Amino acid sequence: MVENWSSTDSGIIRFPSGVLVRGRGLRRPLPPGPAPSFALYLLGKQPPATAWDARWLRWPDFWLPDRQQARGLVEEALTRAANERVEIACGGGYGRTGTALACMAVLDGVPAHQAVAFVRRHYHRRAVETPWQRRFVLRFQDVREM
Repeated sequence: MVENWSSTDSGIIRFPSGVLVRGRGLRRPLPPGPAPSFALYLLGKQPPATAWDARWLRWPDFWLPDRQQARGLVEEALTRAANERVEIACGGGYGRTGTALACMAVLDGVPAHQAVAFVRRHYHRRAVETPWQRRFVLRFQDVREM
């Protein structure tokens, strides 16, 4: 078992279940402290290889990803965060990252209509940047695996 994040580490959000996840922007240097053991990268093009296990969700900046694929990968990240250091990251660390974190909050029990406010309060005030990202979060609970 991997030692988890500290709630005082940079970019860490604590979900209602107690699970900790780090959000960050890939255009900034890796924060000090331990490296993630798993990451979900939300980018329009494939990210470079990492020393840790990572998944890529094709998600161009200011757009939306495939809903089914996003659901599966966000669920995997949340499940793994119970025992691993999980990082969610996009280019800037606010829009796509904030949207994915809000979707995780929904899966963790935060009502969909409160998830964006939850992430803005506990992660970053600029999280979830566009109206369509907010709608994506509101409808995320309705996406079912095929």
